[in-house]
Amino acid sequence: MRNILMTVMLLVVVILLFNTIIAEDSTGTRAQVQSQGNSANTRISQLLP
Repeated sequence: MRNILMTVMLLVVVILLFNTIIAEDSTGTRAQVQSQGNSANTRISQLLP
């Protein structure tokens, strides 16, 4: 029973960390990657005639 409880607690911690580090709306990794991708797409489109 204790092992199941520890597993569930660790999964909750992992989910919380994922939500705060990766999926944060303005400062998360996903937002930063999307911002850099949009910037790269803009630069590439400016290079093409």
